[in-house]
Amino acid sequence: VLPLGFKTVQRGTPVSAAVESVRQTDAVCSSLVRLPTQPVYVCVPLKHPQAGLRIAPGLRPPERMDEKRDEPNLSYRNGISQIQLYGEFTTKASRKVRYAVSLTERDLTVQKITSAPAGRSKVVFNLRDCVGCRAFKPDDNTDVGAYFSAYFYPFKKRWMSSGVARQRTEQCFRVASGLDPHLNLEEAQRWARAISEGSAHQRPQRNGVVYSEVCRPCKVLLLLNPHSGKGQALSLFTGHVQRMLHEASIPHTLVVTERQNHARELVREADLTKWDALVIMSGDGLLFEVVNGLMEREDWEEAIQTPLGILPGGSGNALAASIHHYAGSQPVSSEELLVSCGFLLCKGLVTRLDLTSVCLGSAPQPQRLFSFLSLAWGFVADVDIESEKYRHVGAARFTVGTLVRLASLRVYQGKLAYLPAEAAAAASTSTDTPLCPASSSTTSEVPSAHTHPHPTSSSPHGFCSSLVCRSSRASPGQNVTHTFHNYCNSNNASKAKRGRDRPPLAPALGRGRAPDSLLVPLDQPVPSDWTVVPEEDFVLVLAMYQSHLSEDLQAAPDSTLEDGLIHLFYIKAGISRATLLRLFLAMEKGAHVDASCPHLVHAKVRALRLEPYSAKGTITVDGELVDYGPVQAQVHGSLARLIAS
Repeated sequence: VLPLGFKTVQRGTPVSAAVESVRQTDAVCSSLVRLPTQPVYVCVPLKHPQAGLRIAPGLRPPERMDEKRDEPNLSYRNGISQIQLYGEFTTKASRKVRYAVSLTERDLTVQKITSAPAGRSKVVFNLRDCVGCRAFKPDDNTDVGAYFSAYFYPFKKRWMSSGVARQRTEQCFRVASGLDPHLNLEEAQRWARAISEGSAHQRPQRNGVVYSEVCRPCKVLLLLNPHSGKGQALSLFTGHVQRMLHEASIPHTLVVTERQNHARELVREADLTKWDALVIMSGDGLLFEVVNGLMEREDWEEAIQTPLGILPGGSGNALAASIHHYAGSQPVSSEELLVSCGFLLCKGLVTRLDLTSVCLGSAPQPQRLFSFLSLAWGFVADVDIESEKYRHVGAARFTVGTLVRLASLRVYQGKLAYLPAEAAAAASTSTDTPLCPASSSTTSEVPSAHTHPHPTSSSPHGFCSSLVCRSSRASPGQNVTHTFHNYCNSNNASKAKRGRDRPPLAPALGRGRAPDSLLVPLDQPVPSDWTVVPEEDFVLVLAMYQSHLSEDLQAAPDSTLEDGLIHLFYIKAGISRATLLRLFLAMEKGAHVDASCPHLVHAKVRALRLEPYSAKGTITVDGELVDYGPVQAQVHGSLARLIAS
């Protein structure tokens, strides 16, 4: 007897219901022929139904078995994922061992076909951890089979330390259902396409609500600073990032910067319609250049909507550590942090990012720039700039700089004032004018697609105009061309010293560029609803808009990418060196906020003003040295877009 179709049903299902279920199965409906007698239905109990059904050699399942019918949600019923594809394959390494491979809406299950009890050799891979899948022909022309490889980055235990980190896993299978190599390649492409699409539809959730769209990047411009950190950014790119982009089928162009402000000039003049995302591989300084280059364009409103990506390649890597933290992952550093951020880049999830406008009044002409990370004066700024001499030790330079500065603790005189978040919210409800005319809502909800238009995207969160862009609709086996565009004559080009050769600031931006409705000119007193700090002696003043100050310093644990807040910290004079050291040690886990230190003050604000009285001092914006003098800042909620989770 030749079975015409199969259908698995739960135990206890009435026979009549089981028969009707088989009658409606795609496999039966597409295979039934006119028979002189009525078909016979046989119910066979399966001890391990998820193991699938073995298909006799030479028999191919109907082509439409994996297609969905009008019945809603066929692939997921009663909390159980239904199998969409099933097959038995060998691997590239060995053709003697066969594996049963099944694909559901959420998982890829691989089980070695053996006489051992079921479950021992079964491995389940969550599609949420998958960055891509591709099909390809073998190098051996005599091999009629085809292959498909799926690339996963699940969390696994570290080898040498506690905790987990994302680690690469490749699953490669050989398809040889017949002697026709073209049919085998088509079947491999069908699997690769189904796995890739299933991975793209796995969207992250927070509190049960999907907060971001999923879309593959189409064209990525990747800017890399070869001198950041220990000077290993280029080798880290070729060792990790390049392979991940290839696995995710992300075409990209690499630009190696050759001087300070090269990236700023490039994005200011570039035709951004050629790119769907700008990715920075460096420390936080190169992203600072890119953000301000975009805001200096005439079409800044559209330009700043270009999704930005960050790959850690410097010393601080604060934004990269913050993105990793927002994803709910355990703290990691170095190459593990790079793999984590590379994974988020390949997944292509786009969210909103707050920017803070910073106005400087010390120069002959007032300057205005935009910041995504921090504004620092005093101890933190001193450590950031003075530790440049220890750059060769990587992230440890900040630890060395902190100890050196603790040995000769300084006190800074100045006047600090700020607008509390509560006062700003009350002011916004009492007027018809929004606080930030150029920004969107500061709530955690995703803004409307019409809030910020973008020339190449009609989706508010995706890179492209549809769920899967044109280039990713190509066959998963299609090779992705990587164009390397090197603007640097030598990787040993002279390194700019931030403490000596300061980056030139653009002239004051026009009022049309995200106007600061909460600020008044620096030569005027602050409004009456502002809070003026009575103390005038400080050890440090730190304004944070992200969670991390560096890879291992969680300065503002409650901060998020688009909360529309500035987390203002200041430490008053009189604190002992030992207490200050304990605060920084507690900052590794964000516990300094709850340390009940009388010298530490934390306030959530929308705007601030700092007027230093000391003749000499250091002020940094996103870790970059700026002119010393009066400064004020205002947050603009959700002004930019960032590739994050």
